[in-house]
Amino acid sequence: MFVGHYGPSFAIKAIQHPIRLWILFIAVQLLDVGWSVLVFLGVEKVRIVPGITASNPLDLYYMPYTHSLVAAFAWAVAGIMLCRLLLGVRDWSASIWIGGAVFSHWVLDFLVHRRDLPLYDDAAKVGLGIWNYPIIALSLEALLLFGGMIMYLRQTRPLGIVGRLGPPIFGVLMLAIQGYIFFGPPPASPVAAAVTALVSYVVFAAVAHWLDRNRESAAA
Repeated sequence: MFVGHYGPSFAIKAIQHPIRLWILFIAVQLLDVGWSVLVFLGVEKVRIVPGITASNPLDLYYMPYTHSLVAAFAWAVAGIMLCRLLLGVRDWSASIWIGGAVFSHWVLDFLVHRRDLPLYDDAAKVGLGIWNYPIIALSLEALLLFGGMIMYLRQTRPLGIVGRLGPPIFGVLMLAIQGYIFFGPPPASPVAAAVTALVSYVVFAAVAHWLDRNRESAAA
């Protein structure tokens, strides 16, 4: 899953408006941020195997430090502490929501991944395998992304044309990128996949921050 992960970002922002949207964008992808870095360093392993699923060519055969259930919980706790220590998030309720955003990544990955998500270490791997059904997988990504975005738009109001038109345009572009990932050519190499993913997470968070600055709480 890729853009569907951002659905919880928008939904949590709608519920907890003081949390900055860019923080939630990073939080929901924190496991993959760590994965990208560890793949680049050669610690976690992935192979490009076209056809291993119908919509994703990545053989994610070793990622115990980011995508095991135990690791996901640890990353969620780390996300809570980092936000409190480095980003000045003092409210415990907001911190827990951010931790929930981090953990949501594993839950949503469980729906789409083949059986490559370990419960602990590199053992007891699980996954429902929706990636083997591209239309269903893409529909799920769209449902999550736009479902969360609609919640966010209902709880905020635009400050100008950027705030009004930016979010839906951004959502359509994100879904188009997801379609390219599903139906376009495979990555050139594992490192290329990791670097591209990491750059995407940073760019998406930056755009989300810009768009959110052009909206305000509907209760303001």
